[in-house]
Amino acid sequence: MARAKIDLPQSFLFQTEIPVRISDINYGGHLGNGAMLTLLQEARIQMLKHNGWSEMDIEGSSIIMSDAVVIYKSEAFYGDVLVIEVAVTEIVGAGCDFLYRVTNKASGKEVARAKTGIAFFDYSTRKIVGVPDCFRRKFEPAIVDEANS
Repeated sequence: MARAKIDLPQSFLFQTEIPVRISDINYGGHLGNGAMLTLLQEARIQMLKHNGWSEMDIEGSSIIMSDAVVIYKSEAFYGDVLVIEVAVTEIVGAGCDFLYRVTNKASGKEVARAKTGIAFFDYSTRKIVGVPDCFRRKFEPAIVDEANS
């Protein structure tokens, strides 16, 4: 079976710290899959808020997740503080990818890397829309710099 692979950028534009809650723990005693996606969403929301946006309003457009890939590197447990770094890549006509690196703050060990495919969406018409200009202006320069380094 072919394994998913996520190449991470050299730098990330946003970073946050989120503790693993007891509700994030599964029957195996470690961070569960569903909880990981929730933590990634929290990091994404914080990054958007940092830029003056929300998932429901980026220059009048909303975002919707089209796909997700998580590659686990190590376990995380209740009480661990996770450092989640966020980058935006692959901006196309109606969407982009958010890339994440998740590390354990105490050990420095990589816990996971992830990608969520994002489409820009108009909930009033229930249709995909183009990437807002303000979003493109904010993140495209970093993508170009990354490609040129």
